[in-house]
Amino acid sequence: MAMKDYEFWFVVGSQFLYGPEVLETVASRAAEMAEELNAGGRLPCRIVYKVTAKTPEEISKVVKEANYNDNCAGVITWMHTFSPSKMWIEGLRDLQKPYLHLATQYNRQIPNEEIDMDFMNLNQSAHGDREHGFLGARLRKPRKVIAGYWRDEDVQKRIGDWMRAAVGAVFSKKIKIMRFGDNMRNVAVTEGDKVEAQIMLGWQVNTWPVGELVEYINAVTDAEVDALLKEYRDRYDFATDNLEAVRYQAKEEIAIKRMLDREGCQGFSNTFENLYGLEQLPGLATQRLMEQGYGFGAEGDWKTAAMTAILKAMTEGMQGGTSFMEDYTYELTGGGEYTLGAHMLEVCPSIAAARPRIEVHPLGIGGKNPPARLVFEGKAGNAIVVSLVDMGGRLRLICQDIECVKPALPMPNLPVARVTWKPMPDMITGIEAWIIAGGAHHTVLSYDVTAEQMKDWARMMGIEFVHINKDTTVDQLEKDLFLADLAWKLK
Repeated sequence: MAMKDYEFWFVVGSQFLYGPEVLETVASRAAEMAEELNAGGRLPCRIVYKVTAKTPEEISKVVKEANYNDNCAGVITWMHTFSPSKMWIEGLRDLQKPYLHLATQYNRQIPNEEIDMDFMNLNQSAHGDREHGFLGARLRKPRKVIAGYWRDEDVQKRIGDWMRAAVGAVFSKKIKIMRFGDNMRNVAVTEGDKVEAQIMLGWQVNTWPVGELVEYINAVTDAEVDALLKEYRDRYDFATDNLEAVRYQAKEEIAIKRMLDREGCQGFSNTFENLYGLEQLPGLATQRLMEQGYGFGAEGDWKTAAMTAILKAMTEGMQGGTSFMEDYTYELTGGGEYTLGAHMLEVCPSIAAARPRIEVHPLGIGGKNPPARLVFEGKAGNAIVVSLVDMGGRLRLICQDIECVKPALPMPNLPVARVTWKPMPDMITGIEAWIIAGGAHHTVLSYDVTAEQMKDWARMMGIEFVHINKDTTVDQLEKDLFLADLAWKLK
């Protein structure tokens, strides 16, 4: 579904103790809050006020409905009054959707001159949210807590950010990845337990033969290619006279998309070691499909393909850009260090700093014809790179804050899309921390997603999260990883 099609259910806690007038006021205010939050324009999805819950039966009923409603991407709770949380046990225990506890209150200020016991009985959020928070902790329930005044911009932004992570979690449960060929031979980090990934993350990862893709490519008509080439000319500069290479990439784009859509897949992987029957490794075709929101992983890396698709889903409507990425080489001049990230062909043009160029060059590996690809430099700005790795018995999501920078000098002979960045906290510590944590050479780079959102997503999925940031030290990271190993072994 599109981001706008998801909704989040607002469930407010109270009890019968305060009488019908208080309950009517609570319900009226809850509906008003949902309406105003939706009208504020800071939330990517709609909040739907569902119920002021006063009994265990009401709570269980709305939770069951949320679990089985495809449009519901999560539940937001708030305690306007005091809501005894023993009555929330069954509902929260059964909740299968992302869960946000909004710790706020209807009024911003205490009305010091007018405050009386009627006001105190009605406005007990400080009381009720603590009771509700204890039960969440007691149940060890994965949840996000956001505190602050609900009308404030920063609170609404945090709610919106969490919504995007929750959409990523719901989207993850439906992911299907199409693999053309296996992993690149003898590579370790792109391997993994696909059964465990489906159990924990919901991913269905299966293989289709390259020969079937060739059949789909051969079935693409000249008229379809001509129409797509017109779109290419509208969006990109042509820096090649080899139109046959470009036309073949258009055929690959159309064919791969048809196979993905036929099977309901959101991403794919391939490998240059299995191109039997293909004339070119998909380059421009892959870049274009990523630009449309499909995930991709090179050399059979199905984990990165799925993560690319998830981050694409989380960032729908945002303009920063998200792409499959790989660390390639370093600039190690003192004071001017940076990483050059690229890939043979497949970097998404959503992260381009300027209008991309279509070029055709030999690939040097794979033994096929020179493929067409988009060439560009990535934009400057703050971003993250994320890597999902299989640690044996558990999954670990590693996230590193980076600053993307404009290269100091042009690279006229490098015929690939690329990005240069400075990893946090500094080049050397950042490299050491990434390697110690087991981070892969393939990542997803995003200018839109934040580390907090990835932490929220990892919590929703029940997997380990490692954040390398400006405050990271190698010594502390090693201690944290050691303790995490012990903690996850006990789970």
